Amino acid sequence: MPIDCKAKCGNKAALKRPKTGDALCKDCFFAAFEAEIHHTIVSSRLFRRGEKVAVAASGGKDSTVLAHVMKLLNERHDYGLDLVLLSIDEGITGYRDDSLETVKQNRDDYQMPLKILSYEELYGWTMDRIVAQIGRSNNCTFCGVFRRQALDRGAKLLGVDSIATGHNADDIAETVLMNILRGDTARLRRCTNIRTGGGEDSIPRVKPLKYSYEKEIVMYAHYKRLVYFSTECVFAPNAYRGHARAFLKDLEKVRPSVIMDIIYSGEQLRFKDTAKKPVRGICERCGFVSSQQPCKACVLLEGLNRGLPKLGIGKKSKGDRMIAQQNQELALRERANLVKNDF
Repeated sequence: MPIDCKAKCGNKAALKRPKTGDALCKDCFFAAFEAEIHHTIVSSRLFRRGEKVAVAASGGKDSTVLAHVMKLLNERHDYGLDLVLLSIDEGITGYRDDSLETVKQNRDDYQMPLKILSYEELYGWTMDRIVAQIGRSNNCTFCGVFRRQALDRGAKLLGVDSIATGHNADDIAETVLMNILRGDTARLRRCTNIRTGGGEDSIPRVKPLKYSYEKEIVMYAHYKRLVYFSTECVFAPNAYRGHARAFLKDLEKVRPSVIMDIIYSGEQLRFKDTAKKPVRGICERCGFVSSQQPCKACVLLEGLNRGLPKLGIGKKSKGDRMIAQQNQELALRERANLVKNDF
């Protein structure tokens, strides 16, 4: 038997919100979903009037909903923002080439300028070629590091004031779990921050969907009939995040509020003053923000170009030994060639 919408609008409920358990009609769900994101933007002071904001666009559900809602709220509440789409082409055949077509559709639907940057033009490599070198055990490390820096490079080219990413509540809860399991206190400190970066040397990133459940994002996209790309990356099944995601889904079955509980716990964490803190600086090679010298992207790229794809995987000391060994082998080879030429 149909039940009434809890918002008492007079309509029958069409869905049950995963976040609150409320039975709502579609229109009231849209209103509640959009109002929560507006509250997140305003209460966290994510933007200022007149700013130029790049919406990180992959063509997936999160970035598509983010672009749609940002445009909607910008017009409804007169934020006064100049919105553009920024997309990164990692060079994954059968995945990114198809999803970029969706991004182009978003560009046309939302009337936003679009900038696409590729790994090939930035680094001289595609993910297809990287996976052929490294295999499928550490490929997500390369992709994640290169994509983060590629977004910074794109933002700098576009001259934007901030980058809005589609990270949702599920993503952030997963990241908290991953950092706890890895003992990564440096990332655990900042992974729940709604704004990261900023300052004179970097462009800040913001997460308007920080408190939005993934299930509600999917429902919103479905009922709004938004065009998005839903195929999983062909290289993702072996990613470490997948284990955290499966664990989180199991917890959610027992306790539906676990996603928000984990985020709130992460926000309240405090660390001893003796805990090691990474020092942000500028990479001496590429000129982008880094907490190490050279930055992780430059180390990974050096490894690929040297024929040592595992150079940036693991501890820095291990990478230094690999470089020293290769330099020694090259020196011996060069010396052997000199002796050969003498005869």
